[in-house]
Amino acid sequence: MLIGGGGYLSFSDFLAPILGILLGPYLGGLSVLIGNFGAIGLGRPTSFLGLDFLPDFVAAVSVGFLMRRKWLPVVALNAGLLLLFFVDPLTSIFVTIPGTSISIPFAWMHIAAFIVLLSPLGRKAAKWVETANKTELVAGGLTILTLIGTMMQHLTGNILFEFVFGQISPPIIPAVAWPTEWALVVLAYPVERTILIISAVLVGTPLILAVTKNSLLKIGKQEQPKTA
Repeated sequence: MLIGGGGYLSFSDFLAPILGILLGPYLGGLSVLIGNFGAIGLGRPTSFLGLDFLPDFVAAVSVGFLMRRKWLPVVALNAGLLLLFFVDPLTSIFVTIPGTSISIPFAWMHIAAFIVLLSPLGRKAAKWVETANKTELVAGGLTILTLIGTMMQHLTGNILFEFVFGQISPPIIPAVAWPTEWALVVLAYPVERTILIISAVLVGTPLILAVTKNSLLKIGKQEQPKTA
């Protein structure tokens, strides 16, 4: 269940933040596009009007900008995604957990990730990944970057899910059914996002250490040439 409640959890989705780290926002985003449309060319069926590449694209570009120390564009994009999701009439701001009377904010994990982005950790994580020679610091920085990226990925997916399934006439999911839909998703997405973060750290940490040690790629902020 990757895109709202109408997609699925693919373990390849944890690669999007790693692409942003290794290749930066532009090449990382381009890699997502090439991979998506290349897979379509090889026969993979499309969904969500062919826009299902957008969540991974947002994750790769956002993490890539953070690695380049372009913090404000990521903050603006994250805030914009949150606003779009909250103002959508199909969104349930609070959801009741099925079988209980307990109500919780649906976007609690998205808000937590946004707070992390706004905190000093949102700026330090890229430096830890880029310059640290300690595995634990690289893993810590990657955890923070992946948390931010994967939650923006999920927000984009939720907005896309609402648009395709609920706002195109006639709607696939009627308006009265959306509270139940979000009540089910609120239980699934924290588990799903945690799996993606752990997968990214387990795969990305040794990969980034190897790339950095062997100087295969220059990741992070590009040094400007010194002038006389």
